[in-house]
Parts: sequence; C-alpha cells; structure tokens
Amino acid sequence: MSASIINGKQVSAEIREGLRQEVERLEKQGFTPGLAVVLVGEDPASQVYVRNKEKACHDLGYYSEVHRLPASTTQEELLALVDKLNRQENIHGILVQLPLPGHIVEKAVIDAIAVEKDVDGFHPVNVGNLVIGDDSLLPCTPAGVIELIKRTGIELSGKHAVVIGRSNIVGKPVSLLLQRENATVTMCHSRTANMKELTKQADILVVAIGRANFVDASYVKPGAVVIDVGMNRLDNGKLAGDVDFESVQSISGPITPVPGGVGPMTITMLMQNTLIAAKRLQGLA
Repeated sequence: MSASIINGKQVSAEIREGLRQEVERLEKQGFTPGLAVVLVGEDPASQVYVRNKEKACHDLGYYSEVHRLPASTTQEELLALVDKLNRQENIHGILVQLPLPGHIVEKAVIDAIAVEKDVDGFHPVNVGNLVIGDDSLLPCTPAGVIELIKRTGIELSGKHAVVIGRSNIVGKPVSLLLQRENATVTMCHSRTANMKELTKQADILVVAIGRANFVDASYVKPGAVVIDVGMNRLDNGKLAGDVDFESVQSISGPITPVPGGVGPMTITMLMQNTLIAAKRLQGLA
C-alpha cells in the first residue's frame, strides 16, 4: 500500500489564505507589509525564485520592491543599498538572493541586514536566538519542514528524527527546530559511518543533501515520515529530490513529493516572516 502524500501546495495555499486575510485587516488600519528583494547578477535559478517572490507579494497584497543589480555591482554598492533598505520605513523585510557573485562576501551582506528585517533568518543574531530557543525570525525552508510534519498529525515530542545534511541553510536549523519540538535528533552527513543503521531508526527522516535519489527504501524504517528537501535537475530536465520517491513510498509513512512538497512552503514561510517582522516593527505583534 502506498504511503500518503504530504501536499505542500495545499498546505502552502491554506497558510497563504490566512496571511491574505491578515493583510486585508492591516490595510484597513492603513498599514501594508513591505518586502524588498535584491538580486545581483543573472543566475537563472535565482531569477525564477525572485519572480516567484514578487508574485507572492502581489497575490497577498504586500508592498514589493525588487532591486535587480548587474553582476559587476561592488560589495560597497550592495552594502549601501542594504543600508538604505534598513532605514526605509515601508520595508519590513529584506532578502538578498543567494548565491552572490564571487567578489562579494556573502557573510558581510547577511550581517549588514537589520536583524528585525532579516526575513531569511540568516543573520547571526537570529541564528543565535534559534540555538538558545529565544524568539527569532526562522529560516524559511526549515520552518516549512516543521509545518509540513505537524500537518500530518504526527506528534513530534519523543520521536527520533534523523536529518541527513548539515548545511547552515537547512540541516542545522531544522535539527534545532526538531529539538524545540522535543524530538530526539541525530544528524548524518558525508562523514557519517553506518548511515543506514541510523536512518532506519528514524520515526522522522529529513533529507537535505543535494544528491538526486540518494535515499532509497533501504535507508527507511517502515512507516517513517519522510521529508525530502532536495531539488535536483536531472539530465533529462526533470526535477528529482534527494529521496528515490517510488522506492521509499512503498514502505514509508507520509512522504513529500518533489516537486510539490517542501518547495512551495519556502516562499510561503518567507511571506509569513515578512508579516511577523512588519507587525513587530509597527508595534502590532
């Protein structure tokens, strides 16, 4: 019997409807959340992401600014723009699309974004608050992962969760968020010995390594929740996750597809972060 599919598109649509209603209520008070997105260069994937973010703002009634800069933009010029946006009262969230051209130090740019406007959740202060359990703007993809798991109705407390991947963008923060939900967390990575022995103990398996179809059924405990964060373009042009969906679906519990699983949640959680940041900056939180 096939596992149930975790429909990220549907969950995303439900959350966005709630955001849309909240924005309409705020507009009646004369207030509109604002998001600024900065794109440096012409990376094709980044251009798609930025267009999708711009569309989400339009659909939800947010104020949106998109700053498209040439790849030749200097670090000083980019930091000057970030500083301007930090001080701009109608902008409540700032996102600088990564990756940046090689001559720009990403950390310097992330550090320059005002903590209260860091809707990506990458600023060291927000990361530190996440680590110690204080309130912070959460990284979007990890927050979306937790939301999807909760929507399955599975109780996270006391469960054994295994995360494959230790990136600063997904692996590390999602492990912290799982611990916040009182799960017991094991992290696996490229140097982990006997990985299958660990993953087959997982009640919840989160895979974020960027290797197409890496995890097959031999890695998965029957009935486990499987969250596939991977997004890989195959030689035939099709998208594939880090999980071999057909193989794993035959034994797993609820599982996310690619596309249509975690992907739709990332921009939705960005929109949620922007609304949270806006309400805090306006003293409405």
